[in-house]
Order: sequence, then C-alpha cells, then structure tokens
Amino acid sequence: MADHTSQSAAQAEADKGYWAANVRIIIVSLIIWALVSFGFGILLRPMISGIKVGGTDLGFWFAQQGSIIVFLALIFFYAWRMNKLDKEYGVDEE
Repeated sequence: MADHTSQSAAQAEADKGYWAANVRIIIVSLIIWALVSFGFGILLRPMISGIKVGGTDLGFWFAQQGSIIVFLALIFFYAWRMNKLDKEYGVDEE
C-alpha cells in the first residue's frame, strides 16, 4: 500500500511540473502577443514610425500584418513546444 501511495505522490508531482511548464509557456506567449499587437501596434507606434517596412512605417505594419504573423508563429511554437513537453512527461500521442 505504501508503494501505491508513493507512486501516486510521484505522479501528482509530475502532473504539477507538467502544468507549471504549460502555464509558463502560455504566459510567455501571451506577453509576446500583447507586446507585439498592443505595444508595437498602438502604444509604441510613434517611437517606431520612422522605420520603413514595405513602403509604410513599422508601427502601421505591426498593427496590420505583424501582429497576425507573430500570432501564427506563436501558434506553431506552442504546438511544437507542447509536443516536446508531452514527450518529456510521457503523455505524448503515439
């Protein structure tokens, strides 16, 4: 019975580690997304408006296209990182 209790305690610790890593990835991704879409596209736009990208200023580019591209990149990063995390904790799909 003690062996089963130690196994479930070890599993609970592994579960906590898995979810802590998952939440950390989500928080970092949301911070990057907020910085790019709200920060560069709105708040910091006057500071980066002198930089030209594709015939327009960088702030406008971030507001119109950059935040979408970064969002898509974050989706692919999250999927890649979660697959790697799943393999580390032995919960991958195969």
